[in-house]
Amino acid sequence: MLHTLAKNNTRVTRFASVGVINTALDFGILFSLVHLGVDRTVANVISTTLAFLFSFVANKKYAFRSTGGNLKREMLLFTIVTLFGLWVLQTLVIRAGAQLLGESTLMLFVAKVVATLVSTVWNYVLYSRMVFSAGGSDGSHRS
Repeated sequence: MLHTLAKNNTRVTRFASVGVINTALDFGILFSLVHLGVDRTVANVISTTLAFLFSFVANKKYAFRSTGGNLKREMLLFTIVTLFGLWVLQTLVIRAGAQLLGESTLMLFVAKVVATLVSTVWNYVLYSRMVFSAGGSDGSHRS
């Protein structure tokens, strides 16, 4: 039990590391492109697309150490899980936050932080149990 707990904590740490790097990559690319004169909308599409692709590869190879499985299936499930978290869960949490806490900018920030935490937990659970559930060189992706 202690060994499993330690292995899961390591996986959580790897997952969090991927998230931090992914966010920095997204922001770095976005602001670099805007600084170079690229339209903000275009820059955002480019930065989020590259960050999304990095996130998939880094989560598969590093965070969950998944070496098996069907790549097309994993990418499809990763996309569905991630977009559901971003577009559905975060939207619901932000709407609930506005109803409970009000519409101020500060309340939006608080709601967005909570929404991000909710979608992060959602992503971790479903990535580990559904997306990257086949294969894995160290078995750390299995619960």
